[in-house]
Amino acid sequence: MVVNETAPTAKELMVVAAAREIGDGELVFVGMRLPLLAFRLAQATHAKNSIGLYENGLIRARAAASPVFTMSDDANVRHATSATDMLDVMGLLQSGRVSLGFVGAAEVDRFGNLNSTRVRGTRLPGSGGASDIASLAGRVAVVLKHETHRLVERVHHLTSPGHGDGGGWRERTGLRGRGPVAIFTDLAVLRFDPESNEATLHSYHPMSSPEEVAAATGWPLRKTADCGPTPLPRRDELELLRSFDPESFWL
Repeated sequence: MVVNETAPTAKELMVVAAAREIGDGELVFVGMRLPLLAFRLAQATHAKNSIGLYENGLIRARAAASPVFTMSDDANVRHATSATDMLDVMGLLQSGRVSLGFVGAAEVDRFGNLNSTRVRGTRLPGSGGASDIASLAGRVAVVLKHETHRLVERVHHLTSPGHGDGGGWRERTGLRGRGPVAIFTDLAVLRFDPESNEATLHSYHPMSSPEEVAAATGWPLRKTADCGPTPLPRRDELELLRSFDPESFWL
């Protein structure tokens, strides 16, 4: 059942699915945009003891009390557990203490490599902290819009490493952590095959279909054995999520 008899939107499903990736007690590098909402939702529901890290140096053991649009908003700074600097939170990454990191990008490829640097001659903002997160977090979740020119066979530029060219690449190159474990989009959830490290279709949102997801993906998309519809948000999840973004700024 969903709140106000209104079905969840594709973006809302995307955020709820991402929030469910966060485990209770985990140290989470939150990132920007939709992950801000995913972390708040997780802390308010199943992951009350998770701790959020922000690239600007903030650490929060409790979510902000009012809507947050950027990580440096007053609402996010106020009552933060710690207001330190980028070096300190990046140090937690390097010491291997971060469980999960959220990242976005202009492109992600079939092995979870990310490009936020350059696409067909257009210069983009670059890595920021994404390469550090992708290299050092215990596991990585990618959040982006599902379009053929964004989910590509091979990224045009490798900004942040995923699984390189497939099975065993991270181990061979000495990268810490499991690397990307999931891609959350407005159409589906993709997860990475444990042997090949290739992104495969794990679930498709109810307003979509496996065929639509495959058509919007830039490589021949395989399905997991248990592939099915993405579970709908519970009433409390949807109600909370909408209260976190009452003006639908991100949603």
